[in-house]
Amino acid sequence: MKSLQNAASPFEAMNTPGLGQAGYVMEWVIDPAHYCAAHERITRRALAERIAALQGMQYFGAVSRRPPPRGPLYFIPSDTVESHRAQAIGIRSEQDFFGGAVPFPYVATKAISHPLHDAQAERPHEWVESFAPRVARCVLPGTTAFSEADARRAGRDLLRGGDVRIKPVRATGGNGQTVVQDDASLDDTLARVPDIASEGVVLERNLRAPRTLSIGQVKVGPLTMSYYGLQRTTQNHRGEWVYGGSDLTAVRGPFDALTRLALKPSLRLAIDQAAVFHAAVVESFPGFLASRINYDVAQGQDRSGLRHSGVLEQSWRVGGATGAEVAALEVFKSQPERSLVRASCFEVFGETELPPGACVNYSGDDPEVGRLTKYSFVDAHVDTA
Repeated sequence: MKSLQNAASPFEAMNTPGLGQAGYVMEWVIDPAHYCAAHERITRRALAERIAALQGMQYFGAVSRRPPPRGPLYFIPSDTVESHRAQAIGIRSEQDFFGGAVPFPYVATKAISHPLHDAQAERPHEWVESFAPRVARCVLPGTTAFSEADARRAGRDLLRGGDVRIKPVRATGGNGQTVVQDDASLDDTLARVPDIASEGVVLERNLRAPRTLSIGQVKVGPLTMSYYGLQRTTQNHRGEWVYGGSDLTAVRGPFDALTRLALKPSLRLAIDQAAVFHAAVVESFPGFLASRINYDVAQGQDRSGLRHSGVLEQSWRVGGATGAEVAALEVFKSQPERSLVRASCFEVFGETELPPGACVNYSGDDPEVGRLTKYSFVDAHVDTA
């Protein structure tokens, strides 16, 4: 498997114990080639500055070879990090960073969500066989493959039950995914998926017009909040349907606090599936740490009309919903009496009119995606209970 990080540790021989009461916030660019678009860099900095303010810290900038400032440090990685690299830079607990750390690279990708096709299938040597059975009732029918041949065999089996969605394991926001309906299109699509042997590929039951929920939890300093949310899609400048933002309902405390709300059965099911998936990750992968967790849960019908609900993927890094997450945390900090917050974030391609109270994290003409605005705001009139 390819490492999540290609560069050496940002601070040579840095090993600062006892972080947690941080004095400076620093961005950590894990891979300069990943999440490197201008709008991603600028958005990450804007969020880092807001997270610094939440904790009464100073934003210092991006990690580099220059000496770090004196005092405790808090890191905001651009991506999920490997545990040994996190430890080398001084990350010891959830209080030391905004994101997640995993013991093996594949754990941070979509590959984690499904079992292999059979006992003979190719796999990374770190593959934990016991994980997939633990989350079988929490995910859609699907398979992870680490060879084109294994993927073809798995795809043919899945096609007997309906359309199959082929997903590169590191692509985000629905990018790079293809729905196939027959063996010929399956073979053609798989032939174009890069790095299957090193990264893997996911083949999954396709749902028609699914509803995608976000179930998450964030810990920053003394604040812990959990939330459920509904994702929106929007068309980019190429006419593709991509992630367009999220509407979150956040409460103080862990996942259990969400279950005390009056919830529809479908929403309660999504929260339960995300909680079981997360517990399985924690118990199956020693060394796992995460202060920002987000699980996408899809609910809908397949081609035959059979209903499904399942975790699509996890995110343990700054993500699309982080603008709304930070907005909710800001309210929880400034209004200690508040127990529930509704916050939204938007990604709009083209010109847009901002609503009152919007906090803009990015607005500009990105060289890769064109005119784009990212902003968040909080519903000031929501009940506090």
